[in-house]
Amino acid sequence: MPPAPDVYVEVDVGVDADVDAGEPEAPPAPLLGLRDGLPPLTDTPTALAAACAALADAQGPVAIDAERASGYRYSSRAYLIQLRRDGAGTFLVDPIGFESLDPLQEALAGGEWILHAATQDLACLTEVGLVPATLFDTELAGRLLGYPRVGLATLVETLLGQRMKKEHSAADWSTRPLPEPWLEYAALDVEVLIELRDVLAAELRAAGKDDWARQEFDALRGFTPAVRQEPWRRTSGLHRVRGRRLLGAVRELWETRDELARNRDVSPGRIIGDSAVVAAALADPTSRSELLSTKGFHGRGAQRYADRWLEALARARELPEDALPLRAPRSDGPPTPRAWAERDPIAAERLTLARDGMARLSQEHQVPAENLLSPDTVRRVMWQPAGDDVATVAGHLRSLGAREWQIELTATMLVDAITAASSTPSSTVPIGGPATGPATGPATGPATGPATGPATTGSASQPPD
Repeated sequence: MPPAPDVYVEVDVGVDADVDAGEPEAPPAPLLGLRDGLPPLTDTPTALAAACAALADAQGPVAIDAERASGYRYSSRAYLIQLRRDGAGTFLVDPIGFESLDPLQEALAGGEWILHAATQDLACLTEVGLVPATLFDTELAGRLLGYPRVGLATLVETLLGQRMKKEHSAADWSTRPLPEPWLEYAALDVEVLIELRDVLAAELRAAGKDDWARQEFDALRGFTPAVRQEPWRRTSGLHRVRGRRLLGAVRELWETRDELARNRDVSPGRIIGDSAVVAAALADPTSRSELLSTKGFHGRGAQRYADRWLEALARARELPEDALPLRAPRSDGPPTPRAWAERDPIAAERLTLARDGMARLSQEHQVPAENLLSPDTVRRVMWQPAGDDVATVAGHLRSLGAREWQIELTATMLVDAITAASSTPSSTVPIGGPATGPATGPATGPATGPATGPATTGSASQPPD
């Protein structure tokens, strides 16, 4: 199974500045409510058996969502699972009290699952034994259709004309008992997900993008969160740290904090923040009093675990030179693009041409460039091309996890970039066009220009709409 698509972060660019300030505002869309009322929490074996029987007897796709305690807990486990199926209604399952959710997996076997931003929930659902046979991601469908904003609330209001409540999205879902307003918020997340799926599916068919979506959804089924190499390097403020010894101090403090957080199942930032880690590494105190008086060193666990922080700093001082971290992270990929012009000017030219071509294809097909082909894939192909013909480049793309629809649209353009870079300045070379097959026209929907929402690769989550 090829790797799943990258995870992207939606950015809201705000209100259109061209709107006439004197024009009366449209009345707000009606607030979405629960058509069947708030269902009881499914938290006993008897209630789970009843829920499974109802879901198994019903027909059609299943809307599913999960709530985690991000920012509060170390783990990414699901603390509430919401499901809705026509003919069965909505169920709110508390997975904490069950040893196994195998009966629920059996009840859903073979059915299509509808999720919004599936990469956020698939891992925690898999952890409790819930794995889809097929799925439909409404967030990803919105991207393929060129919608500039693809948060759930925005799509529901745009396509279904109903407004969703936005509170409680950042709540601590490990709280027990769960307050009733939280449960209502959670139930609303699946209330119209089936209807939203049907509208988006129809638009994908009308735009000729339904096969693209199928390939993307199939790839999502193999999604696993990326395991970061040297995750301590993501410490906020690390740019202030100079020298390998000080980097070693940050690493030791970070790993100590991570161990404490994992053992207590609390978010690392709730012990001490990144700024405290950097402050302690730069000051390098040797006593408890020096540590606790260090400017910027604070947090709930600053004093409580003072001895652990001092031990971490002492270990960093004693590390041999060959055990200290390198100044730059290790990577199996190409260097950062800003270094290409110096290290390989022709490769830099290839990348410039490829990026221009991706931008043109993005506008032509009304799909964000990062969904046409991941930026990392483009960089890898341009840094060390496997060849300069379409078949070879297509094979390279395939080996990197690109889907067939992406290869058909981009392979010829990338070959043009490869062959043009060594002979013609980029300013005179038009690059772009699909490799094979008919070009697909602009998507239906509200997008009138290129859908370019900034993207972040990795495990970043889309913020609430």
